[in-house]
Amino acid sequence: MATPFLAGLAVAAAALAGRYGIRAWQAFKTRPPQARSRKFYEGGFSPTMTRREAALILGIRENANADKIKEAHRRVMIANHPDAGGSHYLASKINEAKDVLLGKSKSSGSPF
Repeated sequence: MATPFLAGLAVAAAALAGRYGIRAWQAFKTRPPQARSRKFYEGGFSPTMTRREAALILGIRENANADKIKEAHRRVMIANHPDAGGSHYLASKINEAKDVLLGKSKSSGSPF
């Protein structure tokens, strides 16, 4: 006698849960879109690289010390080295970013 009652109760609970789930999903779909914060820098390269742009390329702060700059340069260069399938253009920009942050002048002009 108790088994059919428990089975009916389970079916009713599943139906209510399904109904609640469907309504929650519909409410989620109809809500207005929210502005999302952007994690990445949008925009191309400036004609002359600034310290801010160089720091964004290497993923460090503008006022980082020389050791942090060299460590970040090595990390980014390993991921984008032309010998490992990376772009020559990106490699030249990574090197330029390191030079800008270290205060070195660019002796040879990049073809890019």
